[in-house]
Amino acid sequence: MRQDTAFLFDLDGTLVDSVYQHVAAWKEALDAEGIDLSVWRIHRKIGMSGGLFANQLLRETGFDIDPEASERLRLRHAAAYSRLSATVTPLPGARELLAALTEGGIPWAIATSGRMETAASNLAALGVEPAQVPVVTRDLVKYAKPDPDLFLAAAARLNVPIENTVVVGDSIWDMLAAQRCRALGIGVLCGGYGVAELREAGAYRVFEDPEELLEHLDEVGGRR
Repeated sequence: MRQDTAFLFDLDGTLVDSVYQHVAAWKEALDAEGIDLSVWRIHRKIGMSGGLFANQLLRETGFDIDPEASERLRLRHAAAYSRLSATVTPLPGARELLAALTEGGIPWAIATSGRMETAASNLAALGVEPAQVPVVTRDLVKYAKPDPDLFLAAAARLNVPIENTVVVGDSIWDMLAAQRCRALGIGVLCGGYGVAELREAGAYRVFEDPEELLEHLDEVGGRR
């Protein structure tokens, strides 16, 4: 019996245009802690787990990120992002792509490194109701990207073997996590990473945004 492909989506920068709001929120949180980190360096870390984010900060700045400081940063970021989240909108074709999958009976889920405290407003902007669609957030797994836990949990929620899934994401962390769990990776450019970076991290196809992916859905296993 043929096993249909399932799609596992990252959220920030993949389905909603929220990467730069996250960058601005992290910049505000870091400034409040007296940590001087350039905006471009923050952008390069969006999508990885909070623990790795803190470890990278320590290496790049020499700042002592103890557990208490890490928790303050998280809370400051969440508060700042909450103020900025009203400007978040779905990326071109995102709603239409999800609707096409649903109408075609193709299973899909969302797996995000964000906690529900920041993901909730993004899901609302996208029109996704977590009670009706499998959504796996950082709160629900031990490790976030580039570890594969989020995607493995999302595949389990869909009751689909991970080898039969396609991971769609905007960052190298998504592609690395996809490789580690033996899923195929599709990159999108709408989060700010380039084609070469995504391909080097494991993407087998790269599209501009969800709209272009929808136009080529049958080429990546999305047969209806």
